[in-house]
Amino acid sequence: MNDYIIKDQDENIFISLTINNENDLTRCEKLTHCLAVVKLGSDYLFGWNKWRCRWEIFGGCINNGEKARECITRECYEELGIQNVEFEYIGLMKFLMKPDYFSPDERIEYGALYGVSVNNIDVDDIYDKIKDRNEIGKLALYGDIKDVEPIALIDEKLLEYYI
Repeated sequence: MNDYIIKDQDENIFISLTINNENDLTRCEKLTHCLAVVKLGSDYLFGWNKWRCRWEIFGGCINNGEKARECITRECYEELGIQNVEFEYIGLMKFLMKPDYFSPDERIEYGALYGVSVNNIDVDDIYDKIKDRNEIGKLALYGDIKDVEPIALIDEKLLEYYI
């Protein structure tokens, strides 16, 4: 039996998801990032990460002085062009991260997970609104890429928390 939820292609480990109050995030000193599971109608939206060459959900690092909700709002605006949407806080994720371009050390990190539903718009319309195209190369629905394209394993697992 594993003491974690899933290990990804890079040996990063998704240890746990704690369902807590969003206000408790201010006490988490190792909170480094936020992620969003984005539902488009009845399917999930993924972005092609040009650097990691796989499909991922959306989000990024928390800037100095920024709160988690501010981070996910900013990241989804930059990566998807969506704004004026209601994000649902899901919980606090805990990871064991392997050395990467963020740090040369193995480390424990925490991230806030959010969900958001976007309706009455299609993938092409969202793609046209992307503000930062440096990271996200293209968009696709999960149903179109599942079992066909490389998907970040942890991100795919996170879909289960926002149904």
